[in-house]
Amino acid sequence: MPLLDAVKGIACAVIVAHHLSRYGPMPEGASTLAPALFDWLAEDGRLAVQVFLVLAGFLAAGSLAPDGVLRVDRPLVRVFQRYGRLVMPYLVALILSVLVAALVRPWLDDEAVPAPPGMAQLLAHGLLLQDLLGYDALSTGVWYVAIDFQLFVLALAAIALSELMQRRWSVRPERSRWLVAGLVLALVIASLAVFNRHEELDTTALYFFGSYGLGMLVFWIGRATRTSTWAFSIVLLALLGAAALALDWRSRIATALVTALCVAIVQHLDGLKPAAWPSMGEPLVRLGRISYSLFLIHFPVLLLVSAVVSRLLPATPWIDLLGLLVTFALSIAAALLLYRCVESRPATLRAVLSLFAGLLACGLVLAS
Repeated sequence: MPLLDAVKGIACAVIVAHHLSRYGPMPEGASTLAPALFDWLAEDGRLAVQVFLVLAGFLAAGSLAPDGVLRVDRPLVRVFQRYGRLVMPYLVALILSVLVAALVRPWLDDEAVPAPPGMAQLLAHGLLLQDLLGYDALSTGVWYVAIDFQLFVLALAAIALSELMQRRWSVRPERSRWLVAGLVLALVIASLAVFNRHEELDTTALYFFGSYGLGMLVFWIGRATRTSTWAFSIVLLALLGAAALALDWRSRIATALVTALCVAIVQHLDGLKPAAWPSMGEPLVRLGRISYSLFLIHFPVLLLVSAVVSRLLPATPWIDLLGLLVTFALSIAAALLLYRCVESRPATLRAVLSLFAGLLACGLVLAS
């Protein structure tokens, strides 16, 4: 799906720019050259995460139950596979973040530099429990990895529950997809109307399932064989989103709703097929494919470049802007390397345990 890859590439670039506009000493000087742009990135750039949430839900539905029926024989194995795919590049990026932070700490006096981690903090990060347990993040965006994993498990549990209900109630196969869609819809409504309105729940999947579930529903809506069914479902989705925004306006939910509706329309027009975009910009597609690695690796690169610029170069707006541009370019290069060497490789128990042990070893070395 080259179009979705390109959209992911653009969204990831906005998220990275959002972080570059907020962390370290360079944004303060560079922002004087384009204050409106930096203000927008710092405040609203985070909304691009909603695009990733919707697309993640869309792809999860296609992977777990494309026809509304669970096609996973061993759910626990599938959960570990998802964990492994998420944490292999994540653990490498965390190791680099911990090492780079230790390296630049004497040079870079900035609140963006994480404090030396404890073993419990490292263990919580490796298990994707850092936010639930109240530990400070060792890198930007690590919250999203934990939430993505929670959302996947919640989606899998909802689909598995629908399977149990189908067997218990002897639901006919042609109606089974309506049952799973109904369960997901109920979770979406609960998230949008209740959980997403309480910021203290933003460490849980329930807070974000409104956006994620919209993506899942859009995938199944696209499988409708009748135009009337598709049109009715789209209207229902739009009304649901409008009601949620009328209840409590949230720009993040508005972004997710617009993203979901756009994907639904493009999907209905067969716009997600590769043949529909023969001239799709290859750089954006490639950027989308490495977007996860870029999301993970850009923070240690930012720390390293910030330390070099603040230590060796004069503090001028143009120097700071150049430093941010260099950070972005080096982050893409590092992401390519992380993608090829780690993310694109199969996730195995041995590889995950080795990287987990490497993260804990960094803590032991730095603590000694």
